[in-house]
Amino acid sequence: MWQYTPRVAVIQGIRTPFAKSGTHYAHLSALDLGKLVVSELVERSGIDPNDIQDVVFGNVIPSVKAPNIAREIVLGTGLPRKIPGFTVGEACASANQAITSAADMIFRGYADTVIAGGAESLSDVPILFSKNFAEALVASSKGKSMGAKLGAFKGIRLKDLAPDAPAIAESTTGLTMGESAEKMAKENGISREAQDRFALQSHHRAAAAWASGRFKNEVMTVVVPPKFDNVVEADNIVRADTTYEQMAKLKPVFDRKYGTITAGNASPLTDGAAAVLLMSEDKAKALGIKPIGFLKSYAYAATDPFDQLLQGPVFALPTALERAKVKLEEIGVIEMHEAFAAQVLSNIQWIGSKKVAEEKLGRNEAIGEIDPEKINRTGGSIAIGHPFGATGARIITSVCNELQVTGEQYGLVTVCAAGGIGVAMVLERE
Repeated sequence: MWQYTPRVAVIQGIRTPFAKSGTHYAHLSALDLGKLVVSELVERSGIDPNDIQDVVFGNVIPSVKAPNIAREIVLGTGLPRKIPGFTVGEACASANQAITSAADMIFRGYADTVIAGGAESLSDVPILFSKNFAEALVASSKGKSMGAKLGAFKGIRLKDLAPDAPAIAESTTGLTMGESAEKMAKENGISREAQDRFALQSHHRAAAAWASGRFKNEVMTVVVPPKFDNVVEADNIVRADTTYEQMAKLKPVFDRKYGTITAGNASPLTDGAAAVLLMSEDKAKALGIKPIGFLKSYAYAATDPFDQLLQGPVFALPTALERAKVKLEEIGVIEMHEAFAAQVLSNIQWIGSKKVAEEKLGRNEAIGEIDPEKINRTGGSIAIGHPFGATGARIITSVCNELQVTGEQYGLVTVCAAGGIGVAMVLERE
């Protein structure tokens, strides 16, 4: 059975504090955030920049002015300009894809030191114009005279001037993520109470992690440019004092009459960046560096988005476990991306279902039961936030650090993504 040998080491991970869109980083781009986190990672790790052979970054909503954010990070941080840098996009699994792409380079011997991660600014989303107005703008820019430039707008009507704001929706199904999650909640019988209690747990666990100093080594301080008058030291979405009663009062967002998904039990639109330093095990040993973890296996899979969009991780998990030669019950630390409480609870339900295994996965037995106490011990995306392109790197760093804290041998990461995609990754402690 295929597995990583020699091992790919996770040396260190770092992230910015995550901030609700429109707040601390309202005037920063994903590139700005990416440069901040990579600079900090290089500084904290003490790595010689000349040893870095590539930078791979995930980004979901790219800037039209800087679509290859990875290369721009190289050029904007003072890293050696010989480093090429490339950008990947796989929706919410973009940072996972960046990290596994970097790991594959190391595994094949093409590199021994790579930085991988992701960044997202939902405060800096490109605003599009209607097709008619966009064509008029192009025609005007080509006009040779003022009359020609103005004449290009002759057929434009008032409705053509309305901006075409991007929506977080599937182009295939036409449904937003929230609508798809509502569908999952209904079909799987996930109650509003169960969702709210799971979300409450996420906030309380994240708050406890912050209070205990658990995030000290994986969250940097950001002095926000260009004025440098705002110092951000912690995530601003975590609510230590929230209660179940407060959660229960929130109204459904996507199905206002019969729905169960609210702003409280879903991950918010978030700005932030995260990155990890990967090395070959031999390189780490040569430098005398103790890794915080190793990537043992990974798997990507997908399901029909017309079925249950966010169940992708269920299809990826058996393959990742088989490749790692590890059983689910051997996993001591589990990080499941919390797009919605309904999605996590649905994933857990399907993972433990023999019927799903037989009908959906072609297996005779369920993948296994997951101990809720093993999941997201320091909170998850509902409380911490979810910058689309960065979340995977945050989660992988948390798993590796939690393996060090708990002494557990194996960790698991699962992330759902648009298009019905899912990823599962197995990590291990030395």
